[in-house]
Amino acid sequence: MSATHAVPVIHLNDGNTIPQLGYGTWQIPPAQTAEVVGKALELGYRHIDTAQMYGNEEGVGQAVAQSGLDRGDVYLTTKLNNGFHEPDDARRAFEASLRKLGTDYVDLFLIHWPLPTLYDGDYVSTWKVLEEFKADGRARSIGVSNFQVPHLERLAEEATVTPVVNQIELHPYFLNTDVHAYGLEHGIVTEAWSPLAQGKIPDEPVAIEIAERLGKTPSQVTLRWHVQRAHVVFPKSTTPSRIAENFDLFDFELSAEDAAALDALDQGASGRIGPDPDTFAFVPS
Repeated sequence: MSATHAVPVIHLNDGNTIPQLGYGTWQIPPAQTAEVVGKALELGYRHIDTAQMYGNEEGVGQAVAQSGLDRGDVYLTTKLNNGFHEPDDARRAFEASLRKLGTDYVDLFLIHWPLPTLYDGDYVSTWKVLEEFKADGRARSIGVSNFQVPHLERLAEEATVTPVVNQIELHPYFLNTDVHAYGLEHGIVTEAWSPLAQGKIPDEPVAIEIAERLGKTPSQVTLRWHVQRAHVVFPKSTTPSRIAENFDLFDFELSAEDAAALDALDQGASGRIGPDPDTFAFVPS
């Protein structure tokens, strides 16, 4: 079995599927993106997660074009920049993403942040523009990122299409329980960003003990924890050996006891590393 085929897929509520393991490109410099994404594709990754705000969509597109892979074999996600929530701005930004990625469609397009304190708190009109992209086929699936339960409830009341995913901060120190539970109840797949708590996991004694016992690394143990919780996960590294290590998750399983030990690291809201979506209001200049 090839490495590509070893990655499970998750079924989305719109009938499409998504590879459960992907390669994340947050904070990868644009000049380096084509090289490292190309290495990830060479190692077997077939799901690449980028965003307009990352500034590296063009490099992702170059890597896919240079890989020799068919476009349909690579799952591409990108996200709407915070400065483009007005409907016409969102339309122009989406067209720009397609140009930079060198494709006529993306597999998944997300609203990056809800920004409830900006744009008069109106993310619903932005979401309805994404529904247009879904309807015309230029986005095979649409979803959200960093949406809290009240934000999701408002979409359910005022919009037509249910998000297929919600990409949120989630790791053993911050289980983001309420948002994750809402997703499970309403058929919205959870994608976990910062899956290794921005590099804190390799120093976590619980993860170290499990890893030593299983002959794996703490990062692999934690990524496997995500997989067994049915999260979509996309670790990021620019080191080829680490990129390969993060892909090697499917020849072992965590016991229920080991998974529970990682669950028990949850610190609730104090374990959050990134911004609080209820108050985050950053718009790039």
